[in-house]
Amino acid sequence: MNKRTTQKAVDFQDYLAVKLKNPRFRKYYDEYGKQLEIAYQILELRKQKRMSQTELARKIGTKQSNIARMEAGQQNFTTDTLQKIATVFKRDLKIEFVK
Repeated sequence: MNKRTTQKAVDFQDYLAVKLKNPRFRKYYDEYGKQLEIAYQILELRKQKRMSQTELARKIGTKQSNIARMEAGQQNFTTDTLQKIATVFKRDLKIEFVK
């Protein structure tokens, strides 16, 4: 007879709050969290316009593989690239430093 152990589910927000107390973890979370947030926004805008990665790539002068990496959060963004994407989607680009 197999014994099954029941593990209590961990609340992600509680787990994250504990991990964010570590300065090194916080640094990486802040850095890559923003990158993933931007990546998600690009993906959502593209899907809303029913535009393929290839079409977006053509419009901003890059390759489809670069768009795929951007949307996966695996590529850094230049302000020039972000401005081109904003223009394609008829959006304003706003970058700010906040406390």
